[in-house]
Amino acid sequence: MTQQGAFYETTMYKIYIIGISECVLSQNQQKIVEKCSLLVATDRLRDMAADFSGKIQSIAPLEQAITAIRSTLPIGNVAVLASGDPLFYGIGKRLLKEFLPGQLEFYPALSALQKACALLKTPWDDAVIVSLHGRQHHHIPGLLLKNKKTIVFTDQNNSPQIIADKINKYLQSIGHIDLIEKIAFSVAENIGLPDENVFTGTLEEAAKNAFSPLNILCLQLSFPQSQGLTSFGLGLTEDEISHSRGLITKNEVRAVTLHKLRIPWQGVLWDIGAGSGSISIETARANPHLTIYAVEHKEEELNNIKENIRRYHCFNVIPVFGRAPEVLAGLPAPDRVFIGGSSGSLTEIVQLVANQLAANGRLVINGVIEETITTAPQCMQKAGFTVTRSVIKVSRTLQHSEIQNFNPITIMAGTR
Repeated sequence: MTQQGAFYETTMYKIYIIGISECVLSQNQQKIVEKCSLLVATDRLRDMAADFSGKIQSIAPLEQAITAIRSTLPIGNVAVLASGDPLFYGIGKRLLKEFLPGQLEFYPALSALQKACALLKTPWDDAVIVSLHGRQHHHIPGLLLKNKKTIVFTDQNNSPQIIADKINKYLQSIGHIDLIEKIAFSVAENIGLPDENVFTGTLEEAAKNAFSPLNILCLQLSFPQSQGLTSFGLGLTEDEISHSRGLITKNEVRAVTLHKLRIPWQGVLWDIGAGSGSISIETARANPHLTIYAVEHKEEELNNIKENIRRYHCFNVIPVFGRAPEVLAGLPAPDRVFIGGSSGSLTEIVQLVANQLAANGRLVINGVIEETITTAPQCMQKAGFTVTRSVIKVSRTLQHSEIQNFNPITIMAGTR
């Protein structure tokens, strides 16, 4: 333990983190505040302690507030006023990192989430809770549509109207119009304030509305949970994936390809020359926190990708129509890249991938024809990748002992 930590552990003074859910302090809360030398709060909350005789410190910027708390502790107690439950997406987590647990005492109030669900008249024990405060996400529909009920802490960059617009446009882009009509979109605004309000409507109505910055969103998919929402993991067969004229990565090859990619829990995957999207769909089901861009220039195949997204509710897959490398420029930098087809632009694609791929990223290319098998490793090595190759020969024994042999596939994996 540091000398500073030892000193704080022996001091008698405390940091009292008081959750606020009403318009005035209770008698007990007032008594706690009165025995403190420093009050830390937002402008709105510190007005509730107008008679406080000690020093008052704004909670923002937070670093300055923490410095003020540290300098006060040797001589007196500190009160921190926080909205709702300080340990639920609140300042409590940060204070636990900065100070010893023995210095902290928490007095939680009803959280904004609890009050919002009471207003919306919906249970929250079956909801997935997501905070978008200060967070960047590549694909909001993929984040919010994988659960039957999601409660969202929004911010100015991801307000309810922006979220509704993004979800609406995405579902239209994949032709899932019927799902648009089955999403219940509810927003609790200005909770506990005189202009408290509840909005319930469709995605289109929400996208045209203006909401208060103080809000909590509840998104519900009002239909029975389906195969797409419950069955995550690998194992789809070729018959279960929409494809054209037998053009699909075979089951066994797909399994090895995903193994070579070593798919991360979250991040971005580019599936270039996606075809029917079998790699994208299998990956999306196994890794619902991953965002996958399925790049394909054939409209027939793009329609297959969209049908597979709808069938398995893989809303973390984004179909991208066009040819690589041109359409790759506007995509978020990838953590993994799979190239199933390059339409003669393999060298250019590999070089672009090398420039964009994350430091610990992986590039996997599947080759059937000799030109790809020869050219791909050379391009990868020239771009700075260490390359390994595996040849997969699939032979299936069908009913009545009939044997079905497939062309061998060379899987080339590049790491840096």
